[in-house]
Amino acid sequence: MRLRICGTCAAALMAVALSFTGPGLAQEARNPGIEATIRNQFDAFLAEDAARAFTFASPSIKQMFGSADRFGMMVQNAYPMVWQPSDVKMLELREVAGALWQRVMVRDAAGEIHMLDYQMIETAEGWQINGVQLLPQIGVGA
Repeated sequence: MRLRICGTCAAALMAVALSFTGPGLAQEARNPGIEATIRNQFDAFLAEDAARAFTFASPSIKQMFGSADRFGMMVQNAYPMVWQPSDVKMLELREVAGALWQRVMVRDAAGEIHMLDYQMIETAEGWQINGVQLLPQIGVGA
């Protein structure tokens, strides 16, 4: 025997279920400052302005690369989808082991979608990017 539920009833049941998940789980967490920092860095990359993009990096990232030129070369080679994206969409913001991670969906120039996690830290200068992880593509097998 199959149970059929009308679309309106299913939507009502989903709304009731979400109301029991508690605040914050039913809707995505957002932080305009974090999103602006990441978007500003993408804008700098699109303008091929590594010096400006470097300003959004945390002190430890700046120390690791030493110069905006070396940082820009690394991004061009390791993260070409970040250097020249065709579209960027902010997804969920999560806290993992005390660190804030902003998930970002990027479409590259060829139309391929990439998921990245940006670790963010708050400094005296505001929000800064403390690292980026390119996430494995789901459904892609060897």
